[in-house]
Amino acid sequence: MPLSEAQSGAIVEAVREVAAAEILPRFRNLSDEEVDAKGAFDDLVTVADTAAEAALTERIHRILPGDAVVGEEAVAADRGVLDRVGQGRVTIIDPIDGTWNFAHGIANYGVIVAVIEDGEIVWGLLYDPSFDDWIAAHKGQGAWFNRQGRARRLETDPDDASFDRLRGNLGAYLYPQPLQPALAATAPRFRRASSLGASLHEYRQIALGGSDFCLNGMLNVWDHAAGVLILQEAGGVSRLLDGTAYHPTMQEGRLLNARSEPLWDRLAETFNAALAEAAD
Repeated sequence: MPLSEAQSGAIVEAVREVAAAEILPRFRNLSDEEVDAKGAFDDLVTVADTAAEAALTERIHRILPGDAVVGEEAVAADRGVLDRVGQGRVTIIDPIDGTWNFAHGIANYGVIVAVIEDGEIVWGLLYDPSFDDWIAAHKGQGAWFNRQGRARRLETDPDDASFDRLRGNLGAYLYPQPLQPALAATAPRFRRASSLGASLHEYRQIALGGSDFCLNGMLNVWDHAAGVLILQEAGGVSRLLDGTAYHPTMQEGRLLNARSEPLWDRLAETFNAALAEAAD
């Protein structure tokens, strides 16, 4: 059953209200006891993450009764929860994407929500609590930037460009250590290649025209489902480096996002060559 305008609007309002109640009051106001590491030392969770996920899960169950909700922190507690993705309609929540940034007072974080029906991403939201604006997309209806009561349709630049004019996000640290030097060595070819530490803003920047590409080595569904849909609806391309179409049930792979098809092709050739050389 397609997500209605009323339902999508209700989810947006739920995200805005939960962010105002659970996230913003804690930004730059966390004690050491309210921040913890889940696995790696830089994979953090805060009381804001857990409180926001709990509140959003409750609100979405009311908006979409009977549907499953899968949150990042729920998966951290039980990875079996991921088995729900691809079965019926499921709402995916990343209560705070960019938790490291959030925990260290960097306003480069946000809330990601995606709705998936039988394995197909049908709705996505990238919300920035600090400025109360968001990009949302229904499948087949374009990507829309919403700010101060106005909505603007987003379209990526279809043109190709020389590498020395490109700005993008290259998360080499997300790859196995033996591959990192080869990926890092591609960075000087671009005008700028770094990492924002938040998938939400990496997708937003491509859709808004401030970035040209993003290469990511982790396929957590809460990081990518909404952004992939939004980028595609804006005219961009999201595929694994081997050309395989992204699917939200994927848990491993190398995902390349670019603002145009010709640019994706050239970038894929470049990154594949670098990784192949490192593997030899």
